[in-house]
Amino acid sequence: MPTYAYACKDCDHAFDIVQSFSDSSLTECPECQGALRKKFNSVGVVFKGSGFYRTDSRDAKGSTVSAAPAAPSPAPAAAPATAAASS
Repeated sequence: MPTYAYACKDCDHAFDIVQSFSDSSLTECPECQGALRKKFNSVGVVFKGSGFYRTDSRDAKGSTVSAAPAAPSPAPAAAPATAAASS
């Protein structure tokens, strides 16, 4: 179950409470019976390390995104023919 943070608008009392997703939000401060507001914090999931981003290096055969076809390379220039010395 997630933990929600609340703060009182009147007395600035702040507290955290564990509530189910289906529970309704609290509206009354337990200290002064004033109006509460729900505080929203940053997301609790942090992705650290390599492998989480599209730009990370990874094995090409394990990737689900196909790579763009490579441009055809130009034909190698022919070496100048040299006259073979005949004997």
